[in-house]
Amino acid sequence: MHFPPLATAVTLDLPDWLNDELADVPDEIPAVADRVALVNRLADRNWREGGGGPFAALVAERATGRIVSVGVNVVLASNISLGHAEVTAIGTAQARLGTWDLGGAGLPEHELVVNWRPCVQCYGAAMWSGITSLVLAGHGSECEDLTTFDEGPMIDTWVEAFEQRGISVTLDVAKPEAVRVFEAYRDAVAAGGAVVYNARQA
Repeated sequence: MHFPPLATAVTLDLPDWLNDELADVPDEIPAVADRVALVNRLADRNWREGGGGPFAALVAERATGRIVSVGVNVVLASNISLGHAEVTAIGTAQARLGTWDLGGAGLPEHELVVNWRPCVQCYGAAMWSGITSLVLAGHGSECEDLTTFDEGPMIDTWVEAFEQRGISVTLDVAKPEAVRVFEAYRDAVAAGGAVVYNARQA
């Protein structure tokens, strides 16, 4: 009996529609609120395109707002549960800069912007990425309440844990807009037009 060949690569491709969505976006977005508005917009389009859930993220230079990378959730398109928005944004930023450490010597400080508080997987991914700032459109129970996604057992002191590692956290920059994305997604799920992909249907 021969052992089947093993996969030797993991690929998380971002969707082609991102090129159209970003065509008119400037290289630098100086205002934090505008960076958050972009991730909310990408999160809304992402679930409508069917490749993953209503989540998006970007990495920017903290001082200038220069966009280094964007990411969206690609779990359904890739069939890889790791394909969350924070993971794809961090990974493509590190690939672009050629380093695993976004806070390495000689680099500007980098910021991760996400449309909601990271799940337990992305909590670790963000913490170890080298960012010095995390900006969230929203946080709280609304994500799980509205989408029924299982975000995992996040510790109550997650903000303090980031800040103890030199990562500042800014909360609720555009929470109502983020919640509206989840509400639209919830309605689509109820109508059979979107998929909730909890591994154990938690």
